[in-house]
Amino acid sequence: MFAVRAIPPTVRRVRLTTPPSPLGKWELSWGDQFDIRPILVDPSAEGLSERAVAGYIAKYATKGAEASGTVDHRLSCSACAGRGRMTLMATCGLCHGTGLKPGLHLDALPVTEHARRMIRTCWDLGARPEFTSLRLRKWAHMLGFRGHFSTKSRRYSTTLGDLRSARAQHRATEARERHGLPAVSDATTLVLGHWRFAGIGYTSGEAIMAEHIRQRVQTARKIAAEPEDG
Repeated sequence: MFAVRAIPPTVRRVRLTTPPSPLGKWELSWGDQFDIRPILVDPSAEGLSERAVAGYIAKYATKGAEASGTVDHRLSCSACAGRGRMTLMATCGLCHGTGLKPGLHLDALPVTEHARRMIRTCWDLGARPEFTSLRLRKWAHMLGFRGHFSTKSRRYSTTLGDLRSARAQHRATEARERHGLPAVSDATTLVLGHWRFAGIGYTSGEAIMAEHIRQRVQTARKIAAEPEDG
């Protein structure tokens, strides 16, 4: 219980000043809201049990950024990695200098306005030389977070993907039981009632390629139709 009393005044005194940069120096501190409760081994005692804490950590350890309303794929151009240039003098021919995937626009992403502002912030900061090492444009769809807070092994145990899948199935089962729906089996037919407009026609890059192909076909037909010179 001593830690419960000692942490609040400590939190209010903690300050961190960022290194100088073209954006200036910032003083970072904790916000006004914080919740401190002891973790108890006995689940029947008053307070947080160790099982509840483990479940809470597991919940966020297996979450992806898409659960916060972002997209589940990278936004940066694969050729230039979001830089917009192949070299200092040559503009990327795939994205034409935007750094985005061809046909992609940040303002047209199917996300909330709050998520769009965070993605835009990562994208804009990623263009600054002092933040190059953070690779913010490559991980803009993850709001700049490019890793995991915990260590893991690929040689044994389970994967975070399996944990996310199990968690999604568990939540879906809970939702079906809550609404009185039958369990999903192999013979069950799922009907998707959600539709989203994906687009129509060519992208700007595809339109250029299509026009080039049309001109080549037209030229070939014209040459074939000309009489041979005897």
